[in-house]
Amino acid sequence: MVRGMDIEQALKIVRALADGHDPHTGEELPLAGPYQQPDVIRAMFVAARALEREEWRERRRKQLPENVGKPWHPDEDTRLSERFTAGHNVEALAALHLRTSNGIRERLVRLGKIAPAN
Repeated sequence: MVRGMDIEQALKIVRALADGHDPHTGEELPLAGPYQQPDVIRAMFVAARALEREEWRERRRKQLPENVGKPWHPDEDTRLSERFTAGHNVEALAALHLRTSNGIRERLVRLGKIAPAN
């Protein structure tokens, strides 16, 4: 969130300005304003693309398990090792540890429980 404004709102405003419209009324902006200068318009399109990428990243983060990217604690390593030894598969371990399957595989490699994938 951008200080009281979410990315979607900011993107809508920047797109409207870049397209030459008042973001609140939709009316066409006068040709004399600084927002109608070619370099300003290009800068707004660059800003819109940056906001689109950030919006995509935010949506992606919301789809990922809660612990993705968080450090592993020694007790979590112990539980992971014990569960793997007890026969839990990678997908079940991912669900239990709120991490991705790839994250679980990489951790099991680091712990010496499985060989690295080639």
